[in-house]
Amino acid sequence: MQPRNVAFGYSTRCNIRCAHCVAADEVRDDRKMELDQARGVLAEMAGAGVRGISFTAGEPLLYLDDLVDLVGRCRDYGIYTRIVTNSFWARTQAEADRIVQLLQASGLCQLRLSYSRWHQQHVSRECVRNAARGCRKIGLDAFVSFVTDFSEQDDPHEQFLRDHGLTFFPEPVIYAGRAGAFPRRGIFTDYQANCCPMNPYLSPDLEMYACCDAGSHFANTGFFRLGSLRDTTVGELLEASERNPLYHAIRTVGITAIASFAGFKAREIVTYRKCELCRELFDSPERLAMLRQAAAADLSGWTR
Repeated sequence: MQPRNVAFGYSTRCNIRCAHCVAADEVRDDRKMELDQARGVLAEMAGAGVRGISFTAGEPLLYLDDLVDLVGRCRDYGIYTRIVTNSFWARTQAEADRIVQLLQASGLCQLRLSYSRWHQQHVSRECVRNAARGCRKIGLDAFVSFVTDFSEQDDPHEQFLRDHGLTFFPEPVIYAGRAGAFPRRGIFTDYQANCCPMNPYLSPDLEMYACCDAGSHFANTGFFRLGSLRDTTVGELLEASERNPLYHAIRTVGITAIASFAGFKAREIVTYRKCELCRELFDSPERLAMLRQAAAADLSGWTR
């Protein structure tokens, strides 16, 4: 069984409105868990063997005191923690240093600093630099998640990261949420497996999805919805994710091989980003019905 890791959406509230955001649509969404409720969920996750939690969704550090509390509880449970943040709070180096020290003292393991030409229309890129420097000073693990559509417009943003010696990893735009309205840029990728670990995502209203990226946006099929903690336990929902034959195929066979099995031509497959191809496969009721029927038999043998 793969390690149990969860993306924890404490709140969908965000202080900025990025055009590319996969976590939000056009309608404002300010859902939030109650703190005591979140404490109970973390206790249940610890009991279910969850060993990694990434606090994400909106901007987690709008609720700094709450996050310090929740991260501290994760530390006590032996759960690895990450916070995904836009770094708005790091306006000065002194303030960045104060907050990262507070987070480290609570037990935080890693900061993931979101960065892109869309983010930086709202938050100064100096904030990202300050946050990364603050982490480096005290040895707190951190990296910059550089969201890009791989266009030349992003070259100066990438150069800024290089000029300041920041550790960064390019992340492709996911064409869902607000970015669903973006014109699609054509690409040609390697013919790679595109296996996906599919860490589940828990929303503030206690809905759990098997995928932490665009899975909650599959409106036609609801393919990735696992259920709700209001009437099901964390353990039962995680087991449902682990037992699902198609989810297992995504993790092991890979989305590319599934697309080939489903009839996509090789020259078509290499023009898709991973999450786009996933939507084509699993947000079509007809195609999903065919793949579900094949998952237990024919699809499992579609490997080298």
